[in-house]
Amino acid sequence: MKILLIGGTGIISQAVTELAVARGHEVFLLNRGKRNHGLPGQVREIVADKNDRDAMRAALGGLTFDSVANFIAFTAEDVEKDVDLFLGRTAQYVVISSASVYQKPPNHHHVTESTPAHNPYWQYSRNKIALEEATLRAYREKGFPATIVRPSYTYSKSFVPGLFGLGFQHFERIRAGKPLVVHGDGQSLWQMTFNEDFAKGFVGLLGNPRALGEIFHITSDEVMTWDQIFQTMGRAIGCETKLVHIPAEFMRRAEPGVFDGIKGDKMWSLILDNEKIKRVVPEYRATITFYEGMRRCLAWYEKNPQAAAGGLDASAKVDRLIGLWEKALETAGPG
Repeated sequence: MKILLIGGTGIISQAVTELAVARGHEVFLLNRGKRNHGLPGQVREIVADKNDRDAMRAALGGLTFDSVANFIAFTAEDVEKDVDLFLGRTAQYVVISSASVYQKPPNHHHVTESTPAHNPYWQYSRNKIALEEATLRAYREKGFPATIVRPSYTYSKSFVPGLFGLGFQHFERIRAGKPLVVHGDGQSLWQMTFNEDFAKGFVGLLGNPRALGEIFHITSDEVMTWDQIFQTMGRAIGCETKLVHIPAEFMRRAEPGVFDGIKGDKMWSLILDNEKIKRVVPEYRATITFYEGMRRCLAWYEKNPQAAAGGLDASAKVDRLIGLWEKALETAGPG
């Protein structure tokens, strides 16, 4: 197949790029050409700014594709521009949405693709809902051959997932005996997905006629509490993880910049059912456990210790939040 990936160098999309090449597809990347280090040599690059449609049209020339996937669309307008550009140029258009679009608060913890999309708490999710609506409208009204994919929290060996944007500072704090902050009681349920596992499901949808007009989420089947997620990080580096549990409402007042993604996504117990992606892509199975994923992150970090610098500001923010919470507890008096 001839595949165009718009983006193609991010946490999710780089794994898709690598697997598509490994499976023998002809892969083109369209991006600004600034982050393509380490990509397979067979990839063909098209340099253009996705926000400049005239430049994109000129860069694409007369190329047509079996599948186009946009990893950097965030609004309905982004999709509408793609419809104008790719209608008649591709047999399939795949757009990345987000599992955060699912109903909040949830009516039930078990989530399938038919669970309503409704999120009053996070603008990012509302933008993705509008993106999905624009995509499906183009499918219904214009025959635009669209597929929607909803990743949940997906990570890679060079990106440690968690809260507050700590990244590899998760490991540094655990090693130093400094606590990590968890929202609420730490018992809400979550699924973390390694990017190489996600890519198996995603690449299986490319060129797949059963995917047209459909929505899929692609996640691991391993379900953990947030306490277990952070404790697993500690096990991976051979240290005990210390945790401080802080109510989400207190976080909203103390650190409003991080609250939306917690209230709008991570504080709710949701178990994403992967039966649909498995029916359409029968070979799909997520096989990398979170513990194994953390071991891979640690191995990468040991070769790239400078990566921890990116989380220093976030670590200071966590220390500030813990300090405010401890003062609040002191003011409240003995429990």
